[in-house]
Amino acid sequence: MANFAKPSAPRFSVEVYQNEFLPQGGQDVHAIVTVTSTGGAAATRASADRGAAAVVIMVDCSGSMEYPPEKMRGACEATAAAVDTLRDGTSFAVIAGTHVAGEVYPGQGRLAVADPVTRAQAKEALRGLSAGGGTAIGTWLRLADGLLRQSSAAIRHGILLTDGRNEHEDPARLRATLEACAGRFTCDARGVGTDWEVKEVTGIASALLGSADIVADPAHLAGDFTQMMENVMGKEVADVALRLWTPVGAEVRYVKQVAPAVQDLTARRTEAGPRAGDYPTGSWGDESREYHVCVRVPSAGVGQEMLAARASLVLPGAAGEPAAVLAQGLVRAVWTDDLAASTAISPQVAHYTGQAELAQAIQQGLEARKLGDVDGATAKLGRAVQLASVSGNADTAKLLAKVVEVVDAAAGTVRLKAKVADADEMTLETRSTQTVRVKKT
Repeated sequence: MANFAKPSAPRFSVEVYQNEFLPQGGQDVHAIVTVTSTGGAAATRASADRGAAAVVIMVDCSGSMEYPPEKMRGACEATAAAVDTLRDGTSFAVIAGTHVAGEVYPGQGRLAVADPVTRAQAKEALRGLSAGGGTAIGTWLRLADGLLRQSSAAIRHGILLTDGRNEHEDPARLRATLEACAGRFTCDARGVGTDWEVKEVTGIASALLGSADIVADPAHLAGDFTQMMENVMGKEVADVALRLWTPVGAEVRYVKQVAPAVQDLTARRTEAGPRAGDYPTGSWGDESREYHVCVRVPSAGVGQEMLAARASLVLPGAAGEPAAVLAQGLVRAVWTDDLAASTAISPQVAHYTGQAELAQAIQQGLEARKLGDVDGATAKLGRAVQLASVSGNADTAKLLAKVVEVVDAAAGTVRLKAKVADADEMTLETRSTQTVRVKKT
């Protein structure tokens, strides 16, 4: 383990958990890379006057937000609460989203700078919001992108709220927008009520390295928005990448964030020099995340060992300058004829492999349920109950219990419930990728 930091910046550390022993001829090396950032709170306070963040809040104002009226009212109250949470010096704007995107505050293609006056003005502007029109989420994101690109802030973030499906825009247009915005800003997405599409909202958050969740009751929006904005205000370092260097003959099979949520980063690799690739991790404050790395190496004989990969946290340098290394750890491979050593599975690797399978089982089970495949849904959701029980994922177990009757959790024996509230099913699907951390011994 190694760490590197400037005195005024958060300190990053990397720890690698693995069983480095492979049987003769073995090629796949698995490791959990734990990344921790500390000291960001003090740095954030010190940098408050520099306006280190820029935030755009996108509020769904389509016609459906008026049914019931509590949705529109809750959205305005939540946005006001988020504005109140902005740190002085933060650049911000509010967008009203329908089948087009409109600037609510400050307008004229600008960002405001948070202080008591601009916060009060923004909250006053929210009083003029009303529901009407359709839903074209890509237009909201494109306007947010244009506003955020004006800012030189290190942290550029969006908060997006919708209550419906993206019905007034070609899906390909939204995908293209997400591809264009990826890497320029991060975004948290929320669905209010139960008439929105889970895959759309989670897809937006995943593409922009943010969180996704359901807020079934509009009365809970203000608390959720406040917490989201507090998290954004706690971020200090943006555009951090996990860089994997591998030796000649080795290749990275996959890279997945596995805590606090499952996120496959494999396809997001960008080349970073000979035999090195960067995987985006977004913005960081005081927090810890874990990544499952699988590297395929050339097979070797008993007693040989090699460096399978070097995992580094890096910040991109300015034009022509090398990236700054924040921390790094090593992934090793050692070949042995000791059967016990080579067949042992690292507890961390086993745990997060199970968490990834849990997320997949939930998603496949709910999809089978929607298609009327009772047997398939029962088998997949039963497996999910079993995995949640074994790993101690109590939150997911509670959500599963609202969709199935649990007969024997340890065995994964369940029965599908005849009637399931839409909110319960959507909550389970939306939060299926949230994981529980491995228990340290």
